[in-house]
Amino acid sequence: MARQDGVDLEAAHCEVILLLRNYYLEYRIAPALRVLKRKLGERLGPEKASTRYLYELFPFGPSKQACRYAGLPRPTGCV
Repeated sequence: MARQDGVDLEAAHCEVILLLRNYYLEYRIAPALRVLKRKLGERLGPEKASTRYLYELFPFGPSKQACRYAGLPRPTGCV
């Protein structure tokens, strides 16, 4: 999927994808962007907890695109 989107997955992408999968395993729901940013800040540091950083990694929408790569449903409220 990433190749079709023109995205080369790197370690930074995988950190976000793994965090999403772990969150989903724990809560059985994909996190909204606000929650995703908070969890990233807690686990990976405040420099990675910004909307700008997430859009650099996932330009088609961090929540939607990252969840798709992680094999998760769209987050609630995601258009």
